[in-house]
Amino acid sequence: MHFDTGDTAWILVAAALVLLMTPGLAFFYGGMVRGKNVLGMLAQNYVTMGIVSVLWITGVYSLAFSGKGKFIGDFHQFGLNHIWQQATGFESLTIPPLVFCAFQLMFAIITPALITGASADRLKFGSWAVFTGIWLVIVYAPIAHWVFSPSGWLYKLGALDFAGGTVVHANAGAAALALILVIGKRRGWPKERMRPHNLPFVLLGAGLLWFGWFGFNAGSALGANTLSAFAFVNTNTATGAALLGWLITEKFRDGHATTLGAASGAVAGLVAITPACGFVSPMGSIAIGFAAGIICCLATGLKNIFKFDDALDVVGVHLVGGVLGALLIGFFGTKVVNGAGANGFFYNGGWTLLGHEAVAVGATVGYSFVVTYLLALILHKTIGLRVNEDAEYAGLDLSQHAESAYENLTYSSTSSLTGLTGVQK
Repeated sequence: MHFDTGDTAWILVAAALVLLMTPGLAFFYGGMVRGKNVLGMLAQNYVTMGIVSVLWITGVYSLAFSGKGKFIGDFHQFGLNHIWQQATGFESLTIPPLVFCAFQLMFAIITPALITGASADRLKFGSWAVFTGIWLVIVYAPIAHWVFSPSGWLYKLGALDFAGGTVVHANAGAAALALILVIGKRRGWPKERMRPHNLPFVLLGAGLLWFGWFGFNAGSALGANTLSAFAFVNTNTATGAALLGWLITEKFRDGHATTLGAASGAVAGLVAITPACGFVSPMGSIAIGFAAGIICCLATGLKNIFKFDDALDVVGVHLVGGVLGALLIGFFGTKVVNGAGANGFFYNGGWTLLGHEAVAVGATVGYSFVVTYLLALILHKTIGLRVNEDAEYAGLDLSQHAESAYENLTYSSTSSLTGLTGVQK
């Protein structure tokens, strides 16, 4: 078995870049919550890194990538047994199997972390940890197998997802919607203004996400080659186009182009190009990115129409952006960029590819929403998912972690740990 040192080095670097995305996400989300909840947001993201790192090695990697089942893997590589063997269907890879395992681990980490933005300000820390571990096994592992594994039924169908538009973003977005429907709205929403407490944090987080996303997308070529270069360029181009599309939409709608809009637009572009980056041309990436900037900006208003409290617009950006990017492969996909892909409608491919993408989107969103809703409902009725009223008012930093991000921070009332009955730490 021959391993290419250049490919191996690049994928190891790409894996490290993807891991950086989760702290970046924590700051992106952390800046958007109120000051009394910023540590709570950071803690949820960091504990996710720990939980997924352990579960992935002990069994979830095997469920996602081992075996020939259409719907789920097997335990052949449980505990990384037989890790010298390539994952099923990846026998031609020029990187060691353990490198592939490490790279895919980073995808598994950030996917549940994305959910935390929707449920911000109201989740128990311990309950989130339990939810994350179970969700990884019963939701993420099957969907990753369906789409990423050559044995999976959506992969065999011909659905294309280069780096996780369905597996990561549409999946997390659907799960986020299910979770917030179970736990309910933040107290005071929507009447109370809950503005971001630190916009520089938001922009810093978005910048780290943009940087790390090059590993996310270009690394998914699984080699240092021309395809990884296409994914790299498409990622950057779509992100820039989406940023502009969001700002233009804001300007026409609200009269101002905001820094929050610039950060959100960039992330929307990153999300939408993720499934498509290795299947479309750079010109196609401009169209996808610009469309994502406009559509995701408008989609953030859905929560006000349908009255669901998606605190940090995970549904509007990740669910809508992931679905949009996957579907647009059906129009802009071209085998000129990737011979292993397929031609979309604009490249004389007809509607076949779009149909495959629609099936993948429907299956991913439907399964993730239903299973997550049931999981959240069971946990909510047993261990409880959200903090009580006093704890929510005091903030997650104090009530869950007995810490404060800003020692000189004051609230409109004398909120403290005193009198917080039933506070969960």
